[in-house]
Amino acid sequence: MRIIEVFHSLQGEGPLTGVRTTFIRTARCNLRCAWCDTPYSFGPGRERSIPSLLREVGRHRTQYVCLTGGEPLLQRESVPLVQRLAEQGVTTVIETGGSLDVSPFLEIPHVVLSVDVKCPSSKMDGRNRWSNLPLLRPTDVLKFVIADRKDYLYATAVLRRYRGPAAVVFQPVWGTDAGRLAEWVLKDRLDVRVMLQEHKVLWGDVPGR
Repeated sequence: MRIIEVFHSLQGEGPLTGVRTTFIRTARCNLRCAWCDTPYSFGPGRERSIPSLLREVGRHRTQYVCLTGGEPLLQRESVPLVQRLAEQGVTTVIETGGSLDVSPFLEIPHVVLSVDVKCPSSKMDGRNRWSNLPLLRPTDVLKFVIADRKDYLYATAVLRRYRGPAAVVFQPVWGTDAGRLAEWVLKDRLDVRVMLQEHKVLWGDVPGR
């Protein structure tokens, strides 16, 4: 499969924030979010075999892998890779932009789906695959990256329709006013998690961290 980078770090997003994780970043993305912080993943990357990736995960001795991108669902090898990781007892968090079908991963054990709903500031809100949302389970994550009030109102409108069991995360676009977002959530008494990107708090906007 086409890979941009593999690295060992702390999970910076979602309910597993702070957990030691091996990251596998795949190449290519079908979206072009206005605030994307990993445009270097749009390139072709380099070819890596599944066995070579499994060996690298083994060297880092982590219980968790984050399969991210780019967009990992573009790559047909993502399913067998996650299956092999599950056979080894490794839990894989799959970070997807939410425009592609997540159903091939639902029957694989040890999988956490982290699915974006793109808000207006991304300029990709017309690409949301709404049929993914009813598929999400209590162990999965529904994530909204929020830049401004318009995004916030869009996200709350989606939540009024969504009654599923997945954890809901509101994540401010890096560099925007996170406290303002937190105040909106408190005022409206929303049962969501407001979470920063911890890896950027720790190391800044550095690739591979």
